[in-house]
Amino acid sequence: MKAVGIIIFAGMSYAAVAAASPGDPVRLTWDEGDIAGMSTIYDSARREIGYIDYRQHRQGDRLTTVRVARFRDGSSDEDSAEARVAGILETLSGRSIIRNERGEVTVDITIDVTAGRITAAWGTGSDRQTSDERVALPKGTYWGPLIFIVLKNFEANARDGRLEFRTVAPTPKPRVLDMALTQRSTETLERVGLHLDAERFDLTPTVHWAVDPIVRLIAPEAAFWMTPGAPPSLARFRGPRNYARQGIVIE
Repeated sequence: MKAVGIIIFAGMSYAAVAAASPGDPVRLTWDEGDIAGMSTIYDSARREIGYIDYRQHRQGDRLTTVRVARFRDGSSDEDSAEARVAGILETLSGRSIIRNERGEVTVDITIDVTAGRITAAWGTGSDRQTSDERVALPKGTYWGPLIFIVLKNFEANARDGRLEFRTVAPTPKPRVLDMALTQRSTETLERVGLHLDAERFDLTPTVHWAVDPIVRLIAPEAAFWMTPGAPPSLARFRGPRNYARQGIVIE
């Protein structure tokens, strides 16, 4: 997982039923619209290390999202995605770009869900590698900021407190994985002297590392805390920045 921002969502309700399996598009409880915002990124010691710039624009039934995490050392992570939002969230295409502290692109992944194609380049100089693959990418393939839309619509799509979806993760080579959001418990968060009750959700791969040991090395594991409301909002994220496993907190 890359860095993520805190966005307050607004919209109107849709009737919805649970998504059946990874790759099935989630049904939308809330009508997505135009959003822009910024939030702070901290390291595991709670030191400020960067910020997130998030922008979301809707035109008709098309939703475009761009999220850029910029760090004090000059590095950045960028995710973009285009999706159709007509009662369900159907991903069309997108891109993930990672730059090092010198501004060099170290990972560049283009995802075409409609065509079932992933093209990528990773590494720098003589270590640079490329790939161009045809992959089964169902409409319910989500990454970057789209995961937060999935989380916001958790209640309408989950079964037994669990919601699965497909994703494309940089490792740094792109890899298609099935992930699960699992509802855990209500916890109290402290924010600038205030106490907030928030529901915790864990994000983990559906395949346990004991079955596939490589998953333990490449799959993101993270936790989200959502505050209740109509609609709910993200209060905190904790997890790895990307495949480099740098721990970050966003709130």
